[in-house]
Amino acid sequence: MTTQAQSQVVFQEAAVHNLDHNAKKRRGRRLRPAGSRTSFTLFLCIVPFLVLAFLFSYLPLYGWIYSLYDYKPALGLEGSEFVGLRWFQMLVSSPTQMAQIGQVLLNTLAISFLGIATSVLPLFFAILLNEIKAPWFRNSVQTLTALPNFISWVLVYMIAFSLFSSSGLVNDVLNDAGLITAPIKFLDTDQNVWITMTLWSIWKGLGWGAIIYLAAIAGIDQSLYESARIDGAGRFQLMRYITVPQLMPTYLVLLLLSIANILNNGMEQYYVFQNAFNKQWIQVLDLYVYNIGMTGNSLSMATAIGMLKSLISVALLLTVNAVSKRVRGESIV
Repeated sequence: MTTQAQSQVVFQEAAVHNLDHNAKKRRGRRLRPAGSRTSFTLFLCIVPFLVLAFLFSYLPLYGWIYSLYDYKPALGLEGSEFVGLRWFQMLVSSPTQMAQIGQVLLNTLAISFLGIATSVLPLFFAILLNEIKAPWFRNSVQTLTALPNFISWVLVYMIAFSLFSSSGLVNDVLNDAGLITAPIKFLDTDQNVWITMTLWSIWKGLGWGAIIYLAAIAGIDQSLYESARIDGAGRFQLMRYITVPQLMPTYLVLLLLSIANILNNGMEQYYVFQNAFNKQWIQVLDLYVYNIGMTGNSLSMATAIGMLKSLISVALLLTVNAVSKRVRGESIV
């Protein structure tokens, strides 16, 4: 082969190599913008949720400034007197206020601990629901038990009043049967208020709380059940040695979150069920803040109490997260 022919072959090989290299570069340039566009599209999907979290979780924190003023709605914030930490000092300097807050905290913690103690019920309900073999019956039970979660507490109280008031259905049936001579006061009493509120919460949230455990059960490796059946395990043994242990991580996470949220009972349930007879025992912290701010017309004091409750809740969450990381090796937030 002549020198000219060798040079031509080398030139062609170099040209082909350059073409391949340029093609790879062009493909890389095309892939990178596509990946960037995908990431940007995914980010746009979560923007509405970020906006909602900012509007309803972070923007209201500006209202903490009202705890530093003797706020009068008619005067507005600018016309109200700046008092600094006076409301916080009043919380710890007044014996009457301290006694009242002590009773409110007792109610809050008692109802929260009862809720934590009964938090295992949705887990067992989900396990039993999963054992129903007829799909139509299982779906019907799940729908009927989850439906109360979508009923407002106002309607729940209307149901309770229709059934358990002095002139309600239960008293009428007992009276007609000759079992009682005077109506039983189920609602207008200060007896067993904590247990009653817990039972209503269970009725309303049992089916809904079981949904997350049903989802966890669906994710259990079916080969575990097949191996256990080959070894002769029955249905109760499958539940005891496979289903329950596999659900424990989910239950522990929800339990830790419940402990971190121990001061947040909500207000709606206790607001509609409160009356002159049970107010002392039903008034939890959230309801107490509402009563002080709206009924007592002391918005600044209510803001100070709500602010302290939020800070304590954050501290509890961080503590529970640290305990989870140390015990389980995983954090929950």
